[in-house]
Amino acid sequence: MRPHTSDTKESGVSTLTEYMMITSLLVFLMVVIMFSVNASFIDGPTNKVMHHAFIDIGNGISARIVDIYIVSPYNGTVDSGFDIPDDVMGKDYFVDVKFSEQYQQIVVSRNFIQSKVSLAGIGATKGVVGNTTGRGWNKISYDYKGF
Repeated sequence: MRPHTSDTKESGVSTLTEYMMITSLLVFLMVVIMFSVNASFIDGPTNKVMHHAFIDIGNGISARIVDIYIVSPYNGTVDSGFDIPDDVMGKDYFVDVKFSEQYQQIVVSRNFIQSKVSLAGIGATKGVVGNTTGRGWNKISYDYKGF
């Protein structure tokens, strides 16, 4: 058996130190790569899919509003219930119908992602306002006197 000398002890410590430094560096690089992969490969496509889903929802609501306008009586009321998806990619969203003299828009949004869809077909002839979420049944009401 060889006796332990100071060279072998220092060699063991330096090997352990080298192993710890390289492992720490690789773990740090892995964490940095995970954050960048998440931003570019997961968040980007997710936001794009949500944007297109919001456009589809806005177009569907626009079509329903125009349908109510087309069948609206001169004297009377019309109520219509409809259902839109409860959530998009597992999260709630909001629908606002905005009216001004220049435009009528349906804005479907969640956090910083929003899609604006023009209210097709009726222009500025009727002021349409309201808001809803995707949860439950939704209702469109028309009254010839207004609300």
